[in-house]
Amino acid sequence: MPRLSLAHWAICVFVFVASLAAQVSNGISGQVVDPDHATIPRATVRLLSADGAEVARVFTDQQGRFSFSQRCQGSCMVEVQLTGFQKRQLHTPLDTQEIELAVAPVQEQIVVTANRTGTPEIQLGSSSTTITHNEILERQPLLLSELLQSVPGATINRSGAYGATTSLFLRGGESNYTKVLLDGIPLNEPGGFFNFNDFAAAGIDRVEIVRGPQSALFGSDAMTGVVQVFSEHSSPEERRPQVELNFEAGKYNTLQGGIDLKGAFRGVDYSGFYSRLNTDNQGGNDDFRNSTGGLNVGFLLGQNSRLRWIVRGNSSHTGTPGQTAFGRPDSDAFFRRADGYSGISFSNQTARTWDQRLTYTFERSRQVSSDIFLDPPFTPTFDGNSAPFEFFDFPTDFLNDTRRHHVGYQSNVSLGAGDRQWGQHIFTFAFDWERESGFLFDRLGGGIPNRARRDNFDGTFQYQAALGRLFLSNGLRVEDNGSFGLTVVPRSSAAFLLRQGVGTIGATKLKFNFGLGIKEPSFTQSFSQDPSFLGNPNLRAERSRAFEFGIEQRLLADRAKIEVNWFDNGFRDLIAFHTLTFVPFTGTFLNINATHARGVEFIAQAAPVSRVHLTAEYTYLRTRVEKSSTPTDPIFGVGKPLLRRPKHSATFSVAWDWRKAMLSSNLVYVGRRADSDFEALFPPLTSNSPYTNWNLAGSYPVWKRLSVVGSIENLLDRTYMESLGFPALRIAYRAGVRVHF
Repeated sequence: MPRLSLAHWAICVFVFVASLAAQVSNGISGQVVDPDHATIPRATVRLLSADGAEVARVFTDQQGRFSFSQRCQGSCMVEVQLTGFQKRQLHTPLDTQEIELAVAPVQEQIVVTANRTGTPEIQLGSSSTTITHNEILERQPLLLSELLQSVPGATINRSGAYGATTSLFLRGGESNYTKVLLDGIPLNEPGGFFNFNDFAAAGIDRVEIVRGPQSALFGSDAMTGVVQVFSEHSSPEERRPQVELNFEAGKYNTLQGGIDLKGAFRGVDYSGFYSRLNTDNQGGNDDFRNSTGGLNVGFLLGQNSRLRWIVRGNSSHTGTPGQTAFGRPDSDAFFRRADGYSGISFSNQTARTWDQRLTYTFERSRQVSSDIFLDPPFTPTFDGNSAPFEFFDFPTDFLNDTRRHHVGYQSNVSLGAGDRQWGQHIFTFAFDWERESGFLFDRLGGGIPNRARRDNFDGTFQYQAALGRLFLSNGLRVEDNGSFGLTVVPRSSAAFLLRQGVGTIGATKLKFNFGLGIKEPSFTQSFSQDPSFLGNPNLRAERSRAFEFGIEQRLLADRAKIEVNWFDNGFRDLIAFHTLTFVPFTGTFLNINATHARGVEFIAQAAPVSRVHLTAEYTYLRTRVEKSSTPTDPIFGVGKPLLRRPKHSATFSVAWDWRKAMLSSNLVYVGRRADSDFEALFPPLTSNSPYTNWNLAGSYPVWKRLSVVGSIENLLDRTYMESLGFPALRIAYRAGVRVHF
């Protein structure tokens, strides 16, 4: 009987949705798009009478469409408005079905990652940053990590020059607390860590960063936020093939080149790229070689369905000389990495109010850390500090080979047109299955290889409501993880437009966000058979709890915007290594530690004149160890600040675009932060000095199809270390050309 009742209700819901989809208005209708002809959801559309009185009001749906069942008596006006875009009015009958909105001087973006559906930034309760394609062209980065330096609340830490281990700390969390996605493909290693060392900026259309726990939407690893990279793609309208060649050369024997191709043919759009980077960096055994390529192909299957295939791969080799600030470099150690990502998705607009998406993705990462030959022993020294004994080289050849299969299904049902009485409501149902497997083994040192496999099942429900000036998003995820079992994580956010419109004092938004986050153990922590580092199959998930409040204010006819966000993050059940015996040495992993991080983000944007954009960001962060497996340790003990997370950090950016010439200036400041030499220096180093890094980039079209480009990094030629012992790259420059066909 319960099954019959459930089926009965399911049929009723389906019939109700289908009946709504079948209602085709004979009144006024259209579709709202941006200057790139991308659809704009949740824009406010008002139907006005001849005297300016409001007859009706609706929101555009997820495809940017709207319709009014009301008919006008005489002349009427359709007004379309969304904060971050310029308001537009048209007389009826409409002479076009596609209404294009120009962007405001300080524009806002349509964000997908925050709700797993397209949502205008002004309507989000969570804090997000979008790095646009135009910004990527202006800044000319070689790697994705360079773009993330300017994200509020984020700290990028690179242990040396290009190719060295590169970590992201978001809002005081650990470096394995941020979920990283490529067009929905999970990229994190099992256990959450993602090394940004060789992820090239080539082939990227835009990057969305959502701060705060997002495990309710994306499951494990999304403890402090999500970084989602979107690949460049073409559209069916771009029929003529477009080719771009680029080449640059610069200091440290740096060579960078690549090719991009995009176009469309009979319902098939394609975009592909290949990029190669070679650089010697600045010391012995410090070279970096990186090759990256990708393809994004879309197929139109009728009017309402689309199939898309995405593939990206990279292969890199990095010399790892070690902490050369403390002594001689390691002459032969290296890190070799090969990653491959692929995903295929089928999306279907089943009805006007119902869309579905089915995806399958595969990711493999093969990493080798090798140091075969023994270098002479040395005694680490730095600035008068010296270790009490010599350090010796140990041969190693460690292989970390992991794979991840992922199948996901998402269904979105939209109800209501967004009128004053009922508003607009979106119900999202999603199911995910993934299999993680890995092989970890020191091929030189021997021991017991670690073979691991874990299956995870997840179900997500989310409800969004747009009720006039109030926008709500509430959801939860039920995760059945192969390591820590069943758990439920919720999320709730709200945005309220205290004020709307454009003027000296423009739109005002208040926002709130609450969420819980979870992170699964690594394969070593759960499955290792080595008695010295014995895995614990009974480990619980690491957890986070976060509150966030914020206010956004637009000013001076949308030529300026100020944003302030306060956040409070608590982390518990953190996994730490626990020594069991010293002779022989044995140990295992336990849920022991707890930490806390709270802070404030200040963001200001301005477009004082045409084609000039200014951005200033400052983050104050206070972190503390609450519980520790080594409570009296001078670095990791109770009461100490968290490692490599600065209390003060800031960026200031200027972008100028004039007659297709571009100039970009980006200044990054990172304040003093807790750190360790990890070399037993005496007296020990327990903090790292502040540093400032100033980068410039520019391009100038000398001919219709030819542009010259150039960039300078660390313009002030500062000497500093992002991580103690690893000197950062001194001043570097490169210049080259881009050719378009």
